[in-house]
Amino acid sequence: MDKRKNNGGARANAGRKTIQDELKGFNLALPHVEDAFRVISEIVLDDKKRPADRIAGAKIIIEYACGKPKETIDNNLKLSDFNIADIVRFKK
Repeated sequence: MDKRKNNGGARANAGRKTIQDELKGFNLALPHVEDAFRVISEIVLDDKKRPADRIAGAKIIIEYACGKPKETIDNNLKLSDFNIADIVRFKK
C-alpha cells in the first residue's frame, strides 16, 4: 500500500477562487473603464499621433465593442516533398 501523505485529493488553497475574489479586480478597474476608452479614442482621432498607435487604438476599441474574432491556425500540412537530409546535415 502507498504510504505517502496527501496522496491526491484537495489541497489547501487549491481550486478556483471565490466569486468575491474574482470580482475584486473587476471592481477596482470599473471606475477607470470610461477614462481608458476616452484616452484610446483621443489617440485614434488625433491626426498628430503615429499611424501605428492610431491603428492599435482602433483595434482595441473594435475588439472590445464587437468581440475579438477567433484565431484560426492552418494545420493542414503536407509532407510529401519532405527530405530530412535537406534540414539536417550529417558529417561523414
